[in-house]
Amino acid sequence: MELTRMEKFANSENRNKGKRLNKYVQDYIVFDLETTGIDQGRDAIIEISAIKVRSGEIISEYSTLVNPGRHIPAGATAVNGITDDMVRNQPDIKEAIGGFTHYIGADILVGHNIHTFDTNFAYDAAKLHLGIDMKNDYVDTLYLARKCLPQLSHHKLTDVSKHFQIETKGAHRALNDCIMNQRCYEELGKILGTVKETAPEPECPVCGGNLIKRKGKFGEFYGCENYPGCKFTMNVRRSG
Repeated sequence: MELTRMEKFANSENRNKGKRLNKYVQDYIVFDLETTGIDQGRDAIIEISAIKVRSGEIISEYSTLVNPGRHIPAGATAVNGITDDMVRNQPDIKEAIGGFTHYIGADILVGHNIHTFDTNFAYDAAKLHLGIDMKNDYVDTLYLARKCLPQLSHHKLTDVSKHFQIETKGAHRALNDCIMNQRCYEELGKILGTVKETAPEPECPVCGGNLIKRKGKFGEFYGCENYPGCKFTMNVRRSG
């Protein structure tokens, strides 16, 4: 079966994305997407929201529903509440992603689970419809939460929000998630500097993910945590 144009982008190992950062910054843009599903080659964006933050304070927002030009599955509506009627007269993805990329400029992006999900959907849409590479560096608060809050059993955005006693009403709509995420990031930033540093895992030079030590046929090697999306490997250096 012939791949769709979007599937070709989603299957590509050559996304020229920015680097994933593991730090707190004062100036950034939090963003979140809602989609028709989790398949980056077949599903579509149906909502884009972002909030601009300067010195830790929200100064503006960008939010739009997106008409995907197709039926929104009941499963997606059950999660985010977005229906076909809601998107019928909304911008298409080319207009929406154009407004989003203009809004974010070259800012550092912040979001929860964006390393393997939102940044890929947004990158592919910008590449396909605008012909541009979205190269913004980004902070994934899922990784920060795992580092700063190891006592939590789960690190979903709602779990982290509840830990910090942040209101979770309206979760799974993009703008509400952005507001929750911004508050969580500020709280994680306070903890980040107090976390005892352990020997860091090597960072993948291709996608910014952590390199995990694995055993192969010819001995130990480092493989990217984002395999199979990223297939970078590196030999383990032996001392002595």
